[in-house]
Amino acid sequence: MKEIDKSSDFKNSKICFLSNFPPKECGIATFTQDLITSMNRRFNPKVKSRVIALNEESSMYNYDSRVFMQMNKDYLADYINIANRINRSDKIKIVCIQHEFGIFGGEYGSYIIPFLDTIKKPVVVTFHSVLPSPDNLRKKVVNFIGEKSAAIIVMADAAVDILHNDYGINKNKIHVIRHGIPDTPLKPAEQFKKKLRLENKIVLSTFGLLSRGKGIEYMIKALPYLVKKYPNLLYVIIGETHPVIRKREGEEYRNYLTSLVKKFNLQENVKFYNRYLETDEIIEYLLATDIYVCTNLEKNQIVSGTLSYAMGCGKAVVSTPNLYAEEVLSHDRGVLAEFQNPKSFAEGIDKILSDPEWKKRIEQNAYAFGRSMIWSNVASNYLHLFNKVVKLREETTEKYPKIKLNHLKTLTDETGCIQFSNLSTPDATSGYTVDDNARALIVSTMHDRLYDSEISKELSKIYLDFLEKVHDENGKFNDIEYENKKLNLASEDAIGRALWSLGHLINNGKNEEHIKKAKEMFDKAHISIVQESSPRAKSFSIIGLYHYYNKYNEEQILSKIKQLVDSLVESYKKEAREEWGWFESYLTYSNSKIPEALFLAYNLTKNPEYLEIAEKSLKFLTSIVFFKDELSPIGQNGWYNRNGVRSFFDQQPIDASSMVQTYLTAYAITKNEEYYNNAVLAFNWFLGKNHLKQMIYNDVTGGCHDGLSKNSINLNQGAESTIEYLISRLMLEEIKKGLTIV
Repeated sequence: MKEIDKSSDFKNSKICFLSNFPPKECGIATFTQDLITSMNRRFNPKVKSRVIALNEESSMYNYDSRVFMQMNKDYLADYINIANRINRSDKIKIVCIQHEFGIFGGEYGSYIIPFLDTIKKPVVVTFHSVLPSPDNLRKKVVNFIGEKSAAIIVMADAAVDILHNDYGINKNKIHVIRHGIPDTPLKPAEQFKKKLRLENKIVLSTFGLLSRGKGIEYMIKALPYLVKKYPNLLYVIIGETHPVIRKREGEEYRNYLTSLVKKFNLQENVKFYNRYLETDEIIEYLLATDIYVCTNLEKNQIVSGTLSYAMGCGKAVVSTPNLYAEEVLSHDRGVLAEFQNPKSFAEGIDKILSDPEWKKRIEQNAYAFGRSMIWSNVASNYLHLFNKVVKLREETTEKYPKIKLNHLKTLTDETGCIQFSNLSTPDATSGYTVDDNARALIVSTMHDRLYDSEISKELSKIYLDFLEKVHDENGKFNDIEYENKKLNLASEDAIGRALWSLGHLINNGKNEEHIKKAKEMFDKAHISIVQESSPRAKSFSIIGLYHYYNKYNEEQILSKIKQLVDSLVESYKKEAREEWGWFESYLTYSNSKIPEALFLAYNLTKNPEYLEIAEKSLKFLTSIVFFKDELSPIGQNGWYNRNGVRSFFDQQPIDASSMVQTYLTAYAITKNEEYYNNAVLAFNWFLGKNHLKQMIYNDVTGGCHDGLSKNSINLNQGAESTIEYLISRLMLEEIKKGLTIV
């Protein structure tokens, strides 16, 4: 056993991983590094992840500070000594073993048994391979691991059945958490081909450490069928020979592959990259790929990191029908080819290449499936399971993503903010709405207030100019169609939002010219919001009037606020029942903005009735939209009518954001910590604390996905969802920095 003096790190450790670890060149090592990097990024400092690295007798590695102990995998005493040291630490709460039979000493890795026999802390085991029909010794080893584990993680549904049926392990102990993958954009391959000098090529690729079980020779033998039809086809084989194989037989397998290339005269169609690539390099090659080929020969393979990465990059995949591929490539997410059958590979690849629309559909299906596997989601799932075993920390986090305006800038052109996106690509044909540009003006004003940034100022000018352009002489606002730039009258709610954005700029902006322009529009527009307007239009307008009044203290504005709020109070008294504490006979979208308007009115007038109804109605709404410490906004597919059944899907980012904004407003006015805690909990909906345990915010693009359905997220990143995310994120930042928000 080799100990490293990193006592400060050790004292702060709570999760201890036993695994291979880089710089060892091994898929499990890379997996563990990516997992703990993601967990530390999301949950450190409250939960830290540290590693006990497995070594061979003759090997030495220059590990980073996350490795606090090293174990000789073939030295039995190390397993017992390290288990005892873990037992003595009151800081380590749980041990997670990354299991593959070959990385532990003894037959079938049986040296792990004395470790498990000695360890007193709860253990969770991740099985990276699960083989059916075991012999007696393998079955005994796996059975012992199952008995000593508090929980078992596998990466495919098929593995659950194998462990239960062939090893007798209780299904209740087994949990499926997919193989993690980097979060990458879904973009055409051409721009990445250019960077890698693969222009004008149809790129097929395979990556991973080379060994005979990879079956790459069958793909090389398939190429002669393909290059006749696709002479510009290039098959890229990425990765060095597996270190263990290289030590045993040198480059025998690689030499065999190169001889096949020469035999079939494919030197212009096959390229080898004979080195161990870092993750970023692998992703670049995958993004430049047209079809990823998985050639593995092991039928019982239960997980494939390379296949998972390819799907996460939105690639069409042709794979041998191993257990993992059969499961993840179903439902039109890829194509299966027969084992050791070059012609089958050729037919599958040709079928995809000859049907571009089908290829695109496969790519989108694969990418959508892969979103559940991005590392941030996998980290959340690991913590969720660990918490079931031993409470480590709350899964609601106040460690938020860095604020990015990247996608908002992408959505914005010289006219304004474009309404919709196809994935992360703006759809200019969708036109420009008052709603989106008003909200975008709120974002740019908030961002400029926090960071005094040039980009905020530039964006503010664009959005303010848009509102001025679509503001008519009667004080109304209009949306702009794409084709002919025709103006269409915006809804009452959109006009209310425009007033909110203008009032917010007036109260919080820095540019006097912008403030003057906003005031001129506001003075003409607010007269169109009357007591007969919709409750949301009135509420959005009240927020804008509140900001305006804070700046100018005009009595007529305060009077209008009271008129609009009193009409909301009357609606509440008319519609509310003992079991239905609301302003309408239904709940739809942005519901919380109505009580938020009452909180603000109370802050100005100190009218206790306003506060009472604000708190009662928000309490009612809270009881409806939170389940098991998780936000579940009212679904747009049917909403929720009084005496009816509420809809759960699709859930929209606007509703999560509205809840955050309202809770933070209520907290700022009442100083009730419960409101702040609910705001944090509601914001975590964007970060994966939802029923799918998936990130709705996209940290790569800086955009937000358009909704959450029962089984998947909407991959498009339109203006509404992205802007609403940013408003709630910026509002949390304002609170953190002590800025006044009311």
